[in-house]
Amino acid sequence: MKQPPWEVADVIRKSGRQFMQRFEKCLTWPHVKVLNAIERCRTAALGGHRDQCDHCGHQTISYNSCRNRHCPKCQTSARNKWLSARQQELLPVDYYHLVFSVPHALVPLIWQNKKVLFKLLFDASARTLLEVAADPKHLGAEIGFLSVFALAPWGETNS
Repeated sequence: MKQPPWEVADVIRKSGRQFMQRFEKCLTWPHVKVLNAIERCRTAALGGHRDQCDHCGHQTISYNSCRNRHCPKCQTSARNKWLSARQQELLPVDYYHLVFSVPHALVPLIWQNKKVLFKLLFDASARTLLEVAADPKHLGAEIGFLSVFALAPWGETNS
């Protein structure tokens, strides 16, 4: 695979300080710590070691990694192993991502009555999925599903 011309660390090295200054009121200490770790990853700042070929004696310097769990360079292998293990757990069936939405104006009401309205949302979406899937015109089957609700301001602005 061809190496990309830019990595996340390159972007952080080039513009990270400006970004942190501009958004310092929004960034927490853990955010800054991650940015600093990625910026320093595999540079002399973290130290390194000399590798030498047993056959020809050629030497190269290898810099230490930050090992931060958010670093894309350090965690790519671990992420790929995790994804591969999860893919082995999947059943050989089609998977679909469905979104049930409510008008944005109802969000304050939902937050004030979470227990009742989340139960109504779960029940209504579950009944809808089961009814449509059971209909022979659509799928004609019993289905299984997992529901997760997130109240997000999709396309809305907080002005």
